Amino acid sequence: MDINGKRVMVLGGWGLVGFAICRDILKEEPGELIVHSLNEWEAKEASEKLRKNSSANSKITPNWGNMFVRDAMQGLSRAEILENSEYRAWLIEDGLDDLTEEVLQRSYLFQVVSSVRPDILIDCVNSATAVAYQDIFTGYYNLKGELKKFKEEKVYSDTLVSEVEKILCTLYIPQLIRHVQILYEAMRRSKTGFYFKIGTSGTGGMGLNIPYTHSEEKPSRTLLSKSSVAGAHSLLLFLMARTPDAPITKEIKPTAAIAWKKIAYGEIKKDNQSVELYDCPPENALKLDGHLDKNEPRNWVKLDDKVLKSVYVDTGENGTFSYGEFAAISSSGQMELVTPEEIAKSVVYEIKGGNTGHDVINALDNATMGPTYRAGLMRQHALSKMQKLMAENNCDSIAFELLGPPRLSKLLYEAHLFKKVCGSMQKLRDTDAEIVSCQLEDLISNDEELRSSILSIGIPILLKDGKNLLRGPTIKIPAYRGENKFTINPEAIDTWAKDGWVDLRLSNVIQWQKRMNQIFDEIESVPADDTSSQFIRDRTYWLEDDEIDIGKVVGWIFSHEEQGLRMKD
Repeated sequence: MDINGKRVMVLGGWGLVGFAICRDILKEEPGELIVHSLNEWEAKEASEKLRKNSSANSKITPNWGNMFVRDAMQGLSRAEILENSEYRAWLIEDGLDDLTEEVLQRSYLFQVVSSVRPDILIDCVNSATAVAYQDIFTGYYNLKGELKKFKEEKVYSDTLVSEVEKILCTLYIPQLIRHVQILYEAMRRSKTGFYFKIGTSGTGGMGLNIPYTHSEEKPSRTLLSKSSVAGAHSLLLFLMARTPDAPITKEIKPTAAIAWKKIAYGEIKKDNQSVELYDCPPENALKLDGHLDKNEPRNWVKLDDKVLKSVYVDTGENGTFSYGEFAAISSSGQMELVTPEEIAKSVVYEIKGGNTGHDVINALDNATMGPTYRAGLMRQHALSKMQKLMAENNCDSIAFELLGPPRLSKLLYEAHLFKKVCGSMQKLRDTDAEIVSCQLEDLISNDEELRSSILSIGIPILLKDGKNLLRGPTIKIPAYRGENKFTINPEAIDTWAKDGWVDLRLSNVIQWQKRMNQIFDEIESVPADDTSSQFIRDRTYWLEDDEIDIGKVVGWIFSHEEQGLRMKD
């Protein structure tokens, strides 16, 4: 389809991929580009940037709103909707009742598409995340407790009704079906000629062995829900593409981490809120006996007016990553990278009639877009820029615990601690483990800034004796299971320490030394005179840095120890 002179609407146009597509679309001189985003400021900011940086004469129009709820609920957060009984009733009715003209007319998505009447609609909203990350599992734990009370006490409770309604509001597939039904009907009536979806695999291209989770079992049910919704979405679009009066329908599914939007030094934010810094001095350590209450005792202290600042890479909707996190997930055998510009180029080429081979609707099993040469080449530039900013700002960029799992942050910080006390992998391997364990505890005891950076992102520190714990107001592990009190015993401590506590015990130092031995065995297994492309992690890979490279080491742990190696490139 010729884009010139057409009315093009981009849903999610402020986002990382959406904005890149908007830039490329403008090069084709559309008659009007409608840039849609969830929030007004996002849509207006993206539109203004596009006007400033494009020579096209196209009209650029900002548009905003939540396309998953009816018009009357615009501007409300998910929490505000779920805590209001009337809004819950609306969600249930809109999602589970028959699709009527009334349901269509009050849908914000239907209203917007019907009003704009786009010739080309490009959907860059991560619909699978929006649906699956409503997290039906947390809702289940809450409902489970209320059902238990009801069964035992036989007493009707408004809270029980509320939790049941919330579960109904969170059911993934009914929401997805209704979304596609409304989208199809809106485009059919508006005579939209082309619909292009930017989908997701849900796992960054990795499999059921993906080591990145959401603080629960591996593989993560929440993550697999996202993949399931994404797969269901693709098949619904596959059916829509076979419907005679539907628009031409295509989908691209990037199967690597998409990056990046910006690299900078500044405040680290979660849900648009700065991460405040807390500390737990060793003298306030929690004695590990009896039960662990994630809410008590409040033995941490808030560092007045201090927030977490560091070097970060902004990957748009996927989050803000530290140097360590970015290095780990993008390392060979992990998620690796694809750039938004490559996705945008493919989208425009497909719309214009080209065949990239990445259209999922056309070839479901062969159309994924994997890691690229350009992203691999530019990855080193990104890491170099981050290293330079770290040096200029005299800071370390280790982990923010915005990516997950807590085990990733725990391992990155442990690798960083070993780097601080030992320097190189060889010295860590060769130094007496008892000495290293003592050095780690001395470092944690004397470095408040380092200690508070760990505790403030929800990662506790288990001291050398294995009986005392430093913590902040949030503990990511043990994960929430409907309650915040847990029985403490040696097995539980070992499990929690493995999953998400920085562990200063001798046994953990010995475990790290075993890892170093395995890495050096791997190095020695590569013939010194073999300069072929057979080996990725050769002597140069591991020994080009004088000090421990935390991203390389943790990436190796996830690939080998966690069995999270990426199989397909």
